[in-house]
Parts: sequence; C-alpha cells; structure tokens
Amino acid sequence: MIASVKKICNILNCFTSDEPVLGNSEIAEKLEMNPSTVHHLVRTLCEEGILIQDYKKKYRLGWKLLEWSNHVMFQQDIYSGAIPLVEELVRKFSGTVHIGMFDQGDVVFVLKVTSKGSLAVSTYVGARKPAYCTSTGKVLLSYNPSLVQPTIAKGLLRRSKNTITDVQKLKMELKEIKKRGYSTSNDENELGLYGIAAPIRSYTGRTVAALNMVGPVAYMQGSEKNAIIQGVIHTADLISKELGYIDV
Repeated sequence: MIASVKKICNILNCFTSDEPVLGNSEIAEKLEMNPSTVHHLVRTLCEEGILIQDYKKKYRLGWKLLEWSNHVMFQQDIYSGAIPLVEELVRKFSGTVHIGMFDQGDVVFVLKVTSKGSLAVSTYVGARKPAYCTSTGKVLLSYNPSLVQPTIAKGLLRRSKNTITDVQKLKMELKEIKKRGYSTSNDENELGLYGIAAPIRSYTGRTVAALNMVGPVAYMQGSEKNAIIQGVIHTADLISKELGYIDV
C-alpha cells in the first residue's frame, strides 16, 4: 500500500508547468516503471478526478486537485483572519478557544488559543474529537443535516457522564441548536469541561467551521455565562465576515 502511494505521488510530480500533458509511455519512461503498472494507476486516478484523460488519450492534472487546493487555502483564510479576533475573545474571558472543521464524523481543530492562567485542555491543532458530543461538532451537524447520518453511523459511544447516545435525542438537540444559534456541551466529551460554540459561515452562507470556548463547568455556567455566549457568537460572526459572509 505504501509503495503504491509513493508511485502515485511520483506520477503526479511528473506533471509540471513545462510538461502539463503526458502520455502513459512518457510517464513510464520518466519513472522507469512498467507501462502496464502506470496504466493501472493513472486509470484509477482518472476515476477519482485526480487526472483527466484528453481526446488524444494523454493525461493532465484534474479538477480534484484544484478542489483540494481550495480547501487548504480556505483553512488558511480562516486561520489568518481569525487569530486577532480569537485573541481578543480570550483576553475578555478565561478559557480555551478552538476553531474546528468537520471530517468523517469528527471535528478536527485547526486553531487553538488559550487564556493565560486558564485550565489546561488536552487538545492541539490537528486533534480529532467526535462531532456528536462536542459543542463545535454539534454546531456543524445542526447547520449541515447531510453530515448527521454518517456521524450516527459511526456510533454514539458514551465518552462522559452526559454524552448523548440516543439518536432521537441528538436530533432533537440539533434542531434546538439551530433555533438559538449556538450549542453547548456539558461534560459530554471530557470530564469537567463545558463548551459553548457558534457557527462560522463562508461567503456562500454555508457553515464550514465552528468556534468554541471551553473551560471548567463552574466558570462557564457562572455569572459570565451569558456574556461568554454573546462573545462566542459575536466572534464567530466577525470571522464569517472575514470570509466574505454577508448577513442579509
């Protein structure tokens, strides 16, 4: 498997600005590979949209790579535009702020900023958490219904004392989250933590990420709870505007 991945990477690296179009035999010659092996690999790459075969039966890089590139650039846009806004949020409140994006039933954190002196949270950029039991994930699910069934299909396992493991109860909560515009997670994924999250929208209006703040239950549900909720929503809205979203 690893050898096949390396061969695919080598094939893609053959395509350059000087040689954007290549035939099967040309790729095989460049890489000193068996032409039949190259044919098998490039056919699969064409099926996945990573390569395109033209009318001369030669190959060029496909639109799938451009789509992936846009995803990477979009994440970078979120990261660069969000940092000063998130830093302002953590100056006001004591907690850890994340931005998370959905991937195959999980939330992947693409940004993390922590207030000075706040409780240590065992997360990091690139960390994955189940979407169904995190404030960030529940926001993403509530605003993207097509993601709900694939998430449920992975199983709703109990992670903490308040984890929602009933499908109907989860669906009801997702409806409520969309109505009020934010989600909470109270001891649902990690013991002793409370999270508040709000949606981040792209210029198309689609919810593509979520911003959350997590901290000890006592603090997050204390006298500053309403202010934290409004702060999280406001910051998420500002980040959305940075991405070109216009609230009409």
